[in-house]
Amino acid sequence: MPNDLSPTARALRALEIIQARPGTTAGELALRLGVTERAARRYVGILREADIPVESARGPHGGYRLGRGTRLPAVHFTQAEALGLVMAVLSGQPAAADADADDLVGTALGKVVKALPERVGHHASMLREYASAAPDPYSTRPDPAVTSELVDAVAARHTVVVSYRSEAGKEWQAEVDPWSLVVRYGRWYLLCHSHRADAIRTYRVDRVRAVQQTGRGFEPPEDLDPVAVLEENLGLGWEFPTRVVFDLPLTEVAPWIRPPMGRLEPLGDGCVLVGSTRNPTMYAQEWLAVLPFAFRVEGGEELRAAVTALAARFTAAVSDQQ
Repeated sequence: MPNDLSPTARALRALEIIQARPGTTAGELALRLGVTERAARRYVGILREADIPVESARGPHGGYRLGRGTRLPAVHFTQAEALGLVMAVLSGQPAAADADADDLVGTALGKVVKALPERVGHHASMLREYASAAPDPYSTRPDPAVTSELVDAVAARHTVVVSYRSEAGKEWQAEVDPWSLVVRYGRWYLLCHSHRADAIRTYRVDRVRAVQQTGRGFEPPEDLDPVAVLEENLGLGWEFPTRVVFDLPLTEVAPWIRPPMGRLEPLGDGCVLVGSTRNPTMYAQEWLAVLPFAFRVEGGEELRAAVTALAARFTAAVSDQQ
């Protein structure tokens, strides 16, 4: 959460969290707000000063909750906010544009639009009706129930056992410390520390079949940057190793290297790209083939074979017809 929010804005965010998760502790509230526990308690105090009955209780079933019969003020959208909301939903979930489709997000969006005042909701409704969005072939839709369990584990800093199914259909269980959920190019990832491998792992949330709580806690790394760590690790741990050498300085090569391709390191007067892939053919055709400078594939027999096959195909495409 941005650090420039006013105390009132943070207090309102605290109210939303407590309303959605009765029993939220000061520690959990602080984690979600990105502040200290002392600050979190101060925001609860702001709510109480505004006559919002936030109750607290000690013990294993304690935490903050709203008093019985509490009625919260209605949420008001400006026209720009309403349009921005519809645009964001359609960008991430094209199926939500069809009001008649059996789509969970689309149903929720329809309820929001209908609840808006006419002067605000008119353009939002028109945008939903007349805008079209092409589906992203790479995006995925995780199970909301599984995602919710993972969010709870991340917020509470509780170790969990995840049941996972790979793209090839292989299933296994892994005990992990869930650090964060990261959305990248339409795909949801669980960034975590695997107890079995004693290493950082990234799991596709849409492939998590179940989440089992262990009751054990953990502490995530200090100053964790989930997006940066995910990007760095997406190119590691796959079946086929890769090693590509460039005779150019790292600064010239780096702008062309996507994080899933691996880790780019200095090597003499040039640099080397070290990583791994589950699909050498894709690595050669979609990633290496677009690089505008020379390179040498020194590692990964599978990748070398894929590059050789690609070169032969391109050569045949421009050879003289006999």
